[in-house]
Amino acid sequence: MPIHQDVGTAAAATQPIARRKRLKGRDWAPYVFVSPFFIIFCLFGLFPLLFAVYLSFHQWDPAMGLEAMKWVGIENYTYILTQDDYFWKALYNTVWLGLASGLPQHLIGLPLAYLLHTVFGRMRNTVVGVYFLPFITSSVAISLVFTTLFSRDFGAVNSFLTGMSHTPVIGWLFPAQNIDWGQPQYIKPMIAFVVWWRYVGWNTVMYLAALQTISKDLFEAATMDGATRVQQFRFITLPLLKPMMFMCVTFTIIGNLQLFEEPFIITGGSGGLDMAGLTVAMHMYRTGFMDNDFGTAAAIAWLVFALIVVLTVINNKLLASKE
Repeated sequence: MPIHQDVGTAAAATQPIARRKRLKGRDWAPYVFVSPFFIIFCLFGLFPLLFAVYLSFHQWDPAMGLEAMKWVGIENYTYILTQDDYFWKALYNTVWLGLASGLPQHLIGLPLAYLLHTVFGRMRNTVVGVYFLPFITSSVAISLVFTTLFSRDFGAVNSFLTGMSHTPVIGWLFPAQNIDWGQPQYIKPMIAFVVWWRYVGWNTVMYLAALQTISKDLFEAATMDGATRVQQFRFITLPLLKPMMFMCVTFTIIGNLQLFEEPFIITGGSGGLDMAGLTVAMHMYRTGFMDNDFGTAAAIAWLVFALIVVLTVINNKLLASKE
């Protein structure tokens, strides 16, 4: 056999091997490109989550370093559930605010979305933008504006109430040191109103988006069968909106149990007179960053997480769509 044929045969035999090596190298390319996401997630997502679980079973003052961590088992959890009166006070306030601000978000947002969908024409987008504006506005700015509106001496709300009905001036937001002027029974309704005002537009937009996916043929057929607007809303709209209702209510549960910014800014971080505006998230912040007890603060966070899971499961049983 000629020499050039032997060389050609050997080169042909080595081509599949080289090709497999190139392909094998390319198999790693997708993982290299997506690796930044996994690295960032592990550093700033997964590690803090696992460290919080570990921390909840320890006592730790971060100013003394990691070597100061002391294993206490479930002592942090038992202390919170049996001895921490502020936790139960904060949990009561959080649930109160969640019900007072969360339920009206849906009881008003859903009919309002239906009204926008059926009545408004070209002006719909403008009206929706106005309702959605509070949601995209800074919570700090909103809280400061409402703190000014509800000011005891110069607030527009007190000026309106005293001008209309000559009622005594209400001390809405005085902190704990102003006991003589403060009226704690008004703190939670005021905070609930601010939270409702900010998030009702978001729920309205979500429900409106879901309404626009429902086929108009269903409503035309129902109209031909003699169904009224109320009957169409009850028997067509509500059943088809169940998936969106489940999502919105779930977000409301999660958001209200983590409520922090509005009550913290409005009450100046103190929780207000008689701790009437103290939420679980505020108590967790105070425990960790003011009392330097990060182990108990981590335990509070996981107890709130467990409560969110329970309420989400209940919500799933009530509202999740069944095919």
